[in-house]
Amino acid sequence: MPGALELPGALALASETERHDAFVALGVVIRGETYHFEIVAGESARGLMALTMDGLAVGNGILTVENETQAIARADPGQGDKGGDAAKAALALLALKQRFS
Repeated sequence: MPGALELPGALALASETERHDAFVALGVVIRGETYHFEIVAGESARGLMALTMDGLAVGNGILTVENETQAIARADPGQGDKGGDAAKAALALLALKQRFS
């Protein structure tokens, strides 16, 4: 995707195919010198949460960090493993969805 703001839209489009049971959104938003960081971070999270509230199993693995060093530490499976956490969250939501179906 071009950026974090486009991820919710892409997941919504993919969900229409009904070929996917769950989604994991992965990306990174690094703080810059402008307010743009807050908009991108907040709106991408809001979009993913809206999809979840609509019944999609979505794990949010979009990192919001101050710099590349923080991003690497949070993404590294040997350290933060936030991508792994997002995948586990998507699977947990899918299991819950199936339980309530």
